[in-house]
Amino acid sequence: MKAGLEKSPHRALLKAMGLTDAEIVRPLIGIANAKNEIIPGHIHLDKIGEAVKAGVRLAGGTPIEFGVIGVCDGIAMNHEGMKYSLASRELIADSVEVMAMAHPFDGLVLIPNCDKIIPGMIMAALRLNIPALVVSGGPMLAGRHHGRTIDLISVFEGVGAVKAGKMSEAELAEIEDAACPGCGSCAGMFTANSMNCLSEALGLALPGNGTIPAVSAARYRLAKQTGMQIMELVRRNLFPRQIATPTAFQNAMAVDMALGCSTNTVLHIPAMAHEAGLTLPLEMFNAISEKTPHICSLSPGGQHHLEDLDRAGGVPAVMSLLLAAGLISGEPLTATGRNVAQNLAGVKVLDHEVIRDMSQAYHTQGGIAILKGNLAPEGAVVKQSAVDPGMLVRQGRARVFDSEESASKAILGGAIQPHDIVVIRYEGPKGGPGMREMLAPTAAIAGMGLDKDVALLTDGRFSGGTRGAAIGHISPEAAAGGPLALVREGDVIAIDIPRKSLTLNVAEDDLANRREQWTPPVPRIQHGYAHRYSRLVTSGSRGAILED
Repeated sequence: MKAGLEKSPHRALLKAMGLTDAEIVRPLIGIANAKNEIIPGHIHLDKIGEAVKAGVRLAGGTPIEFGVIGVCDGIAMNHEGMKYSLASRELIADSVEVMAMAHPFDGLVLIPNCDKIIPGMIMAALRLNIPALVVSGGPMLAGRHHGRTIDLISVFEGVGAVKAGKMSEAELAEIEDAACPGCGSCAGMFTANSMNCLSEALGLALPGNGTIPAVSAARYRLAKQTGMQIMELVRRNLFPRQIATPTAFQNAMAVDMALGCSTNTVLHIPAMAHEAGLTLPLEMFNAISEKTPHICSLSPGGQHHLEDLDRAGGVPAVMSLLLAAGLISGEPLTATGRNVAQNLAGVKVLDHEVIRDMSQAYHTQGGIAILKGNLAPEGAVVKQSAVDPGMLVRQGRARVFDSEESASKAILGGAIQPHDIVVIRYEGPKGGPGMREMLAPTAAIAGMGLDKDVALLTDGRFSGGTRGAAIGHISPEAAAGGPLALVREGDVIAIDIPRKSLTLNVAEDDLANRREQWTPPVPRIQHGYAHRYSRLVTSGSRGAILED
């Protein structure tokens, strides 16, 4: 792009932006920054970007920043906007690829902080396979209300509590004011923080990336260190696919289980692996979950938040316990230039209430389980660590809804009774389109005190903030003719999470007759990006990647 006689015009254009010959001759580092003014986790990324650029310059490189889009899942929740959230992941990956190919940078620093932006950027890094590092904006601090810690989920569940007469609107207004005290990704182990922690476990981010609070000076020091370290990766020709190996992905999945991460990781991990030329079958999640204890219980399943996990030693402390137990490998190379075992040498857990020893684990198995059965032949996903023990095995009558809106109206209207199983279909990757998150209905169920009595099944997905017997990603989805499309009001559904099964108790002959009568739905969006996405997107069981 810049060397030789023929590139004189190119250098002239770089000089038009004020770059000197000395800056042009140095390695050029693309800074992909998702800063915007609609996501609280991204509002401060301009400052993170400045710190990264300072680090690049300190190490002898020239940083060149460009923008990347981002959707706030919380603000997009429970309306048409959520249909564009998961779909934005592919746009993000494509846009970073376009910028890095059109302007061939020597290396990349990726600055995301929230849900789809993190995996989208990592997908681009693995696709491009040039030296790359991730540094996030860090988690939000938890809020405080009358002596207890709260977060965004407290507000969502408060809506259901008001509807059930368990909370006044005045109290909800107080919680609304206090739940999100400042910048950063929402404070619990929701999708954004799950993915930031897993980027660290995968080895594509420096230690601390997942947990150092957004408002901490340590976050800016980490950003500077990332800017310096990308120069080392460029000098060593160390590429993302050398780091994100099959063993590294298995390590990340073990950390996922130990932390009780969001079910959305079951979409994003396979999608990232796909870009590295790897295939991670859903069965691998169960295999790793069955041998990995759940040792951290953060919101929404527990009372701790990301600031607590950081104080307790963060992801390295969790990984040190897993390494000692033989549950992860110490061999994979990481972005530090050292392998996992070298990174963890001397690392200790600093608070055993937040990060429990293996013998004191919250659950003997990891946070996520994959269910299969005649209702989900290709699989379904549940955050089993956030399910009440009484709901692990449950049989109930189906209450069937063909959209999130109709289900939410019924839940908030008091039409759902204990032992009901709410079925929300035609909300999958194709049918939604966009596989909307169902935080509003699940939070309403919890807020109304029904989370120990009512299950929710969907071919859509859930926010990392969802708790209770919420089973998503049911594949094949209803719009593709999956069995979920054949469920009728009052059918009996059996859930057995310990046995990893999900069964529709209807005779095969009856299901065959229903299938003959079924017709595919008319696409809900018939123009623009969402329509194109619905035509190309694959099943949730494949990570909702696009067809090649």
